[in-house]
Amino acid sequence: MSSLDDFSADDGAAVGGVHIKYLVHCPRQLWLYARGYRPEHRSDRVAFGEVVADTTFTRRRDIDLGEAKIDWVTTGAVVHETKSSRAPSPAHAAQVRHYCLLLERRGITVRGGTVHYPLIRRTTDVPWNDDARMAAEDAETQARSVVAATEPPARLARPGCRGCSYLGYSWGD
Repeated sequence: MSSLDDFSADDGAAVGGVHIKYLVHCPRQLWLYARGYRPEHRSDRVAFGEVVADTTFTRRRDIDLGEAKIDWVTTGAVVHETKSSRAPSPAHAAQVRHYCLLLERRGITVRGGTVHYPLIRRTTDVPWNDDARMAAEDAETQARSVVAATEPPARLARPGCRGCSYLGYSWGD
């Protein structure tokens, strides 16, 4: 991605959905990701998630915004995101809110979003209103601050790192 010199807390560097998801899940993961550490390709969980995304809702097409890739947007500007997780997460909703913000900045009137969990056959609606917009803007600001920090954020408690592809870097010597 970008170097430290290219990404400061108050500049206009692109913040994508992955940045927001990692911020909410683990700020240390975001900090490492922004510095080019990408162990996801070695993760069975990530590979499984890609298979779920590729084989579910196959008639839908990604919307590539440059800094972010939305799974799909339906008529009426409802953002849809597919997750292989078996449980809803605040990080998933934050990611959808960020996509809504990015679309709104492009002049699209967004109605909200839906996170799809095909493995458990559930969906979670993500509202888009003034509070959601403020939360998305705040998350973007926080992500910029984490990335601009010279030192990595503190590790999560080890049980919170279970299954994370960044586990070796965060807890290794």
